[in-house]
Amino acid sequence: MSILGEIDDLITTIVERTGYVGIALLIALEHVFPPIPSEAILPLAGFLSGQGRFWLPLTILSATVGSVVGAILLYGIAARLGEDRVRHLARRHGKWLRVTEDDLDRADGWFDRHGSTAALIGPLIPLVRSFVSIPAGFRDITALRFAIFTAFGSAVWNSALIGLGWVLGDRWHVVERYASYVTYAVVIILVAGVIRFALHRLHRA
Repeated sequence: MSILGEIDDLITTIVERTGYVGIALLIALEHVFPPIPSEAILPLAGFLSGQGRFWLPLTILSATVGSVVGAILLYGIAARLGEDRVRHLARRHGKWLRVTEDDLDRADGWFDRHGSTAALIGPLIPLVRSFVSIPAGFRDITALRFAIFTAFGSAVWNSALIGLGWVLGDRWHVVERYASYVTYAVVIILVAGVIRFALHRLHRA
């Protein structure tokens, strides 16, 4: 069995045995240890919710709490250490930490392009999701603002994957295979919602 297969089996065992706490813990760890994929955790949680073993709203809330906790943990570490020390650690221990300077550059560029809204959109983007908290710790965005933006973006992503797990039932595994398409769909829906809200405000004005 491959390492990824073993991780999937471990995720299934943890979610089935520990419920909401396990979901929150695994999603928090995903931010710190990227090989733990939310694409494997959340559809499984949705499938179990569809079976009546979990309550769907609490499942989404647990996953979102885990997202915020993990993101704030990385934000705090980055803010405490500073950019120079974080980059030094990435150069020397990147393989063990599962983060490279390229990862930091990608997330840093994301913040340069999108500002504080990167914390809102970042949770929806593969490869950025796990690292966007680090450059946030170097910027002037406050922990509270970062947490609120992260909670909203994560809630959208978590709801989408959990909802797909609910709908697909025992075929929830396919979500992990097509996660990139899910990302595009969620981003399009989110952008459309923002545009609609802006147009509505302009119309009222």
